[in-house]
Amino acid sequence: MNKASLVQCSANYIPLSPISFLERAAVVHGDKISIVYGGVRFSWQQTLERCRKVASAFVNLGICRHDIVAAFAPNIPALYELHFSVPMAGAVLCALNIKLDAPALALILQQLEAKVIIVDHQYLKVVLQSLDILSQTKSNSKPPLLIQIPKCGQLSSSSPTDLDLPPDALNYNDLQESAEPSFQILRPNNECDPISVSYTSGSTGDPKGVVYSHRAVYLNSLGAIFQSDMRKMPVFLWTVEMFRCNGWCYPWAVAALGGTNICLRSVSAKAIFEAIDLHKVTHLCGAPSILNILADASENYQSRVIKSSVEIIVAGALPAPEILIKVTELGFNVSHGYGMTEALGPAIVTTCKPQLESQYNLMMEGVDVKDPNNMESVPYDGKTMGEIMFRGNTLMLGYLKHSNPNHEIFSGGWYRTGDLAVRHSGGYIQMKDRARDIIISGGEAISTLEVEAVLLTHPQVLEAAVVGKHDEVLGETPCAFLKLKKGFGGGEESCKEIMRFCEKKMPAFMVPQALVFGDLPNSTGKIQKFVLKEKANLVGSLE
Repeated sequence: MNKASLVQCSANYIPLSPISFLERAAVVHGDKISIVYGGVRFSWQQTLERCRKVASAFVNLGICRHDIVAAFAPNIPALYELHFSVPMAGAVLCALNIKLDAPALALILQQLEAKVIIVDHQYLKVVLQSLDILSQTKSNSKPPLLIQIPKCGQLSSSSPTDLDLPPDALNYNDLQESAEPSFQILRPNNECDPISVSYTSGSTGDPKGVVYSHRAVYLNSLGAIFQSDMRKMPVFLWTVEMFRCNGWCYPWAVAALGGTNICLRSVSAKAIFEAIDLHKVTHLCGAPSILNILADASENYQSRVIKSSVEIIVAGALPAPEILIKVTELGFNVSHGYGMTEALGPAIVTTCKPQLESQYNLMMEGVDVKDPNNMESVPYDGKTMGEIMFRGNTLMLGYLKHSNPNHEIFSGGWYRTGDLAVRHSGGYIQMKDRARDIIISGGEAISTLEVEAVLLTHPQVLEAAVVGKHDEVLGETPCAFLKLKKGFGGGEESCKEIMRFCEKKMPAFMVPQALVFGDLPNSTGKIQKFVLKEKANLVGSLE
């Protein structure tokens, strides 16, 4: 073929960006409802216009290409809109974990050097505290401009607050008024330009800013549609936080299909069932705690068995089997996702059925379990352990302001997850543990996930986390931290009962040699095992 006769131009090549999903939705589904939040309703045409106006306001405020705009808000319409308006201004969105305390937030803001932070009224206090901490550091960067999202129904910049806001603080609703009518959307010059920064949960004590590209989120959004079996115009209930991997890319995926977003400020069984009844929800996602919420409320909603199919994808350690049974009996189809922030959310989704059907993200070119030393694939024997690795178009660009870790994590041409797994004869990947969490006791490798899975089947146990405890002879032994269900005291009798239970269910070397009862540290939404590892070496055996 004579390549000289072929042309790549603006007619047949446009940099991929999820901005186009919103533009198409406004044309094809213009009058259809895009967002529902209590009594608030917006159509897709209105959503495009609102996002365009906010983008114009950002540019008027001096926001330039690749500047970072931070957001600190729950799953409300404004945060959804920012997933489009920020990149429309050429900027980079960073939706921050609303469970962060002021010192942790200040540390992240110092690294981000955000030009603007948009804050929901409910979280003004913690953000103001973090900005105060930031002002006391030796950083030369200017503090971000604060823009307040007022309570629903409070429209003007004079909305009352009992907090002292910075004198230059603005109101989110006022941004709509400062827009230029002739504003042209700033599309990426390169589809690999950054579109967002998502912070890891900090479960290791070192939260990192993970940078996504326009190309990656565009493709991952399409992959999410296939992975979650979304059809035309789905109704998506926002139970997964948008600050987690940009809501697993569903803000963009729902727009691509012209679906409807049901926004929730807080998640409860009542809110979920009411939304399903009222709006005919088709999909919801999030942490496995959603399953606990639904199962605990199942007796109150026995008369509300789901009449139409509702798909749930959860990512994280699954609860006890009886929880899954209760939720499926209510009419939900449950799937379990495996992934991480660096892979833009779940990269593998497995149906919670006996046949364990796994579906890889369509846009992930390679999913494998390899020996990290020689990069050879492990045999499909269900025994040989290796590291899960990914390769494809739906991975991060790298970590913000970290050069060396980026080279290490992509060494060998694959993304190294740090997760250990085996591969079974049918190709099914079974995760065993995080490489940093696996316990080597007397030469035996102990999967903390497997021990936790057994503990969660005990009728007294609500949450479980297992870490290694230093042992002079064996190197390490398992130490279990347990949160018990209401009505169980966690005294000596509970300790003995749980130990007997473990001895019947697992080999002796896997049985925890210490039990600690109480709440588990999860200030960012994930259990912080690095905190538990420190505590483990301070407790005695069989506590």
